[in-house]
Amino acid sequence: MSLLTADAKGVFVIAVTPFRDDLSIDLASIDRVVDFYFDKGADGLTVLGMMGEAPKLTQNEAIEVTRRAIGRSAGKPVVVGVSAPGLAAIGELTRAVMDLGAAGVMVAPPGTLRTNEQIVAYYRSVVDAIGPDVPLVLQDFPLSTKVTVSSGTLGQIVEALPSMVMLKHEDWPGLAKISDLRAAETDGRRRISILCGNSGLFLPEEMARGADGAMTGFGFPEMMVDVVRLAASDPERAQDIFDAYLPLVRYEQQPGIGLGVRKYVLAKRGAIASSVQRRPAAPLAGKAIAEVERLIARQTRRLEMLG
Repeated sequence: MSLLTADAKGVFVIAVTPFRDDLSIDLASIDRVVDFYFDKGADGLTVLGMMGEAPKLTQNEAIEVTRRAIGRSAGKPVVVGVSAPGLAAIGELTRAVMDLGAAGVMVAPPGTLRTNEQIVAYYRSVVDAIGPDVPLVLQDFPLSTKVTVSSGTLGQIVEALPSMVMLKHEDWPGLAKISDLRAAETDGRRRISILCGNSGLFLPEEMARGADGAMTGFGFPEMMVDVVRLAASDPERAQDIFDAYLPLVRYEQQPGIGLGVRKYVLAKRGAIASSVQRRPAAPLAGKAIAEVERLIARQTRRLEMLG
């Protein structure tokens, strides 16, 4: 499997981690969901992300999930989330997943960081822990991490650490950050790949600002594939497709139940056998299921109208 580079583009789906009803890992459903994502047009996958329930896995389980996903991906790139409170754990998991054939690793900043200097120093330490030859994806998700990384700080990291090849951009609002990074590249700074998160909630605007695609999850990944594919050649068509799915994207953004919605949709579509999440998450309530079903029905009608 080839390593991730700054030229990466397209859709890297954040993969769910399927569980059986007894809460053990469902290896057969990992195979099914990997096939599903690639059948819908994904260019790569990211496993052990925040929406992959990574904190609920043991180290051995995390390695087994990675092994299974990479083995099923037929050489397509798989990025692995290795964020952890300590650098030793990050380094250990990185070595294990890179040996399995991962294309690179993704690291979010810990919530203890407060200053720009601390953020830059942290990522220097990350590269020391994982090695300078491992492609690094910086996950910029302040709504979750509570760490705000400015455009200038990102620029310092890009200039200081050549192995940082991709930004997973999910600042909100953060469109100006994409513009800032691309403007700096026009002025001579090296280019990095920018893939965006937040379930694609702002994907048309992000693509217009210069993003290279999406790195996020959604029960209908084909939406993201179509929007990214059409963003440059037919932006109005891309927007129309996006608009048809937007109510469900919005519904999935609810804190606390978003992953439940995503897993329910994936199970309904046959991508995983069960929508169960590991505790403390609760099952999706009956009224929420009815609302999701209504949104899917309306989405289907709008897509039929688009033709």
